[in-house]
Amino acid sequence: METEKHFNELNPRDKELWKIAKKRVGFKRHFATYLVINAMFWFIWYFSDPNDRGNEFPWPVWPMLGWGVGIIFSYLDAYVFTKGDAIEKEYEKLKNKS
Repeated sequence: METEKHFNELNPRDKELWKIAKKRVGFKRHFATYLVINAMFWFIWYFSDPNDRGNEFPWPVWPMLGWGVGIIFSYLDAYVFTKGDAIEKEYEKLKNKS
């Protein structure tokens, strides 16, 4: 609750930084979960019936690829396309037109 109280006392500029910080922390947690779970998938695949491994495509590739797309979008949202930047750029563009 202390962080929420602190958040409410911030000025509008700091609120944007707070949102960006929350997105970045969320991405880091999401990425750590991705690494741990996919390592577990590879562990399970590697140690389950080694006789079948030579003839089949490793199934952990599919969740890695699918979830990886989500990780990429999460990264872009947290680090590349921050809303504050986009809004400020659009505002400046509109301001310069008039």
